[in-house]
Amino acid sequence: MSKNKKSNLVTGDYIIFVLMKFVRPGLGKLLFPQLIWEIKTTEKVMFLTFDDGPHPEITTRVLQILDEYHAKATFFCVGENVVKYPDTYQAILKKGHKTGNHGYNHLNGWRTTNHNYLDNVDQCAGLVDSHLFRPPYGRITYLQIGYLKINYRIVMWSVLTYDFHPKTTPGQCYEYAVKYSKPGSIIVFHDSEKAAGNMLYALPRFLEYFSNLGFGFKTLDV
Repeated sequence: MSKNKKSNLVTGDYIIFVLMKFVRPGLGKLLFPQLIWEIKTTEKVMFLTFDDGPHPEITTRVLQILDEYHAKATFFCVGENVVKYPDTYQAILKKGHKTGNHGYNHLNGWRTTNHNYLDNVDQCAGLVDSHLFRPPYGRITYLQIGYLKINYRIVMWSVLTYDFHPKTTPGQCYEYAVKYSKPGSIIVFHDSEKAAGNMLYALPRFLEYFSNLGFGFKTLDV
């Protein structure tokens, strides 16, 4: 990180920045208890989420797969993609799914001034009417949280499928998602071109596996 980028972080935030470079959700919950990492429940229910869309082909296919398993999900949408593909965005809502704010153009909170970051969230809010926000890359500073938690529930995750990672195979994506998911899990997939190969392989298999075990899939109601 350059000196200019580091200068956007005050001392406390920079400590969090260093810790979060290596954090898993378990540690994240300790560092940021005010964020939503999972849903406490004894029911057989999970919470699928999709980041970085909407995309006209990929999101449409996701909606078809969800319909096949009577599953609902929450889509954290990038504002500029909502502008590009408004019909796809409306299709998400018409199908009974929820949407959340994922920033207008997917800024990294660790590398963005607070002013620019918050403006970017506000710009997306003009397109995505939701009280849910997920920080792009999961990277957000303590000060940014302080500002945003006034108007948003900030949603992280308990299971990251790594569908976006170039070294992840479709089989590994599926196996990881199944291994770590449990009642109340918030699971992250991506309806993006980068993740499509892994996600579209893993998603229907994941839904079939847990549906056969009696699980349901709901939108986030927090």
